[in-house]
Amino acid sequence: MKYNSIISKIIPPLITVAIMGLIWHLFSVIISSHIFPEPIHVVQTFVKEIQSGQLLEHITISVYRVLLSIFFASVTATPLGTILGMSNRLYSISAPVIYLTYPIPKIVFLPLVLLFLGLGDASKVFLISLILFFQVVLLVRDSVRNVNSELILSIESLGAGKFTMLKEVYFPASLPGLFSALRISTGVAMAVLFFVESFGTQKGLGYYILVDSWGRLAYEELYAGVLAMALVGLTIYYILDASEKYFCKWNNK
Repeated sequence: MKYNSIISKIIPPLITVAIMGLIWHLFSVIISSHIFPEPIHVVQTFVKEIQSGQLLEHITISVYRVLLSIFFASVTATPLGTILGMSNRLYSISAPVIYLTYPIPKIVFLPLVLLFLGLGDASKVFLISLILFFQVVLLVRDSVRNVNSELILSIESLGAGKFTMLKEVYFPASLPGLFSALRISTGVAMAVLFFVESFGTQKGLGYYILVDSWGRLAYEELYAGVLAMALVGLTIYYILDASEKYFCKWNNK
């Protein structure tokens, strides 16, 4: 039974990958240009670059930056979003500030971030964390505000204090919003990572794709880098899904 369950989970992703590979192959045959190599050649290049250690090093650096950004955004935005969701007064005060600053593309702050934090990991992690921060604050805040008022009154009637309410009601209620925010923001975070790694550094997938591979017109290596970035994003999504199932067992369907 368990074996059948594992097979049922593996087959759909494999079918999806096979369909995408077939479409890629058809397009490469139709275009018939070295600019759009066949997927089998890209996979071979990907394996070769991983074995040489060059691509693996870039992947490791990018994963480190993204995971560190997710960590910082989570530990700063989750408590803030929870507090704003718990208090109607704080919600009213903070809402105009959040709605004014949230729509601003955070990438416009890149020059200032580079001036203050330099060209190292700190500036890249800070910028990605900033993008994740607003998503997490908003979704966590709204998740907390959507807690059933009758549930709150029932628990308070049993003598629960603020700390107990925070621990047993509001914090668990904030977790689905946290994971939803991180899933929504991961794609944007990967795009920003690609951009900020394309200059001022010699490590990371952004550098490998845009500066190294594209600069040498090494198209198979370029697509190998894109494949690596896709796999990193996919892995993060699966980690987030597994984490949500573990920490939000009460919310699993």
